[in-house]
Amino acid sequence: MSGRPLSQPPVAPARRDPFVIGLTGPIAAGKSTVAAMLRQRGARVIDADHVYHALLTPGSALPSRIGARFGSDVIAPDGGVDRAALARIVFADPRALADLDAITHPAIVAAVRQEIARAIEPVVVVEAVKLAQSALLDDIDALWLIDAEPEVRLRRLVARSSLGETQARARIAAQLEPLPPGVQPDLVIDNSGSETATASQVEAAWRELHLPSCSLESVGRATSERNVS
Repeated sequence: MSGRPLSQPPVAPARRDPFVIGLTGPIAAGKSTVAAMLRQRGARVIDADHVYHALLTPGSALPSRIGARFGSDVIAPDGGVDRAALARIVFADPRALADLDAITHPAIVAAVRQEIARAIEPVVVVEAVKLAQSALLDDIDALWLIDAEPEVRLRRLVARSSLGETQARARIAAQLEPLPPGVQPDLVIDNSGSETATASQVEAAWRELHLPSCSLESVGRATSERNVS
């Protein structure tokens, strides 16, 4: 994906397939905040992190593969993956993190694509830290980079988790750059400031894309139809 000049944003065409926005950015930049704002406008939001967590539950195919690579200590008594134990290993060892990605990413991509295919909303948002490094880059129509100043992200990560500052810095340092060389975003949203400032950027971007806002009634109807399908 080459990206487009911000002065000429992509316009959602009239079609039955949903217009897919990919949200990416570093940890604690505020991707979920922006995703929530887009959900309020009627978009279907798919959080790749939530998809990943579901794939680690008992009965999924991934726990056995992860256990085979990282040992029985990362498997919880119920047969699912002990995410805290796994995190202690992979965020301290880049090779281990790469191995985990190799195991999990194909399954995550397949699950997200299934959710996109099931969507009946006109707009789908895929939120993922490593979206631009994955095959999902081929599935999106517009790539939005959500960013914030490093110290702002550090404060947010410490505040929302049980991590101390040292652990939080290590978690941030372990991450790859959100965009690999050669990939440019269609839009950059700076979420360093207030929620009001971020909301203004989101609203402006939404209007420039000429995307249809759904009423609360239509959003509720779409959700009900999806739940019975």
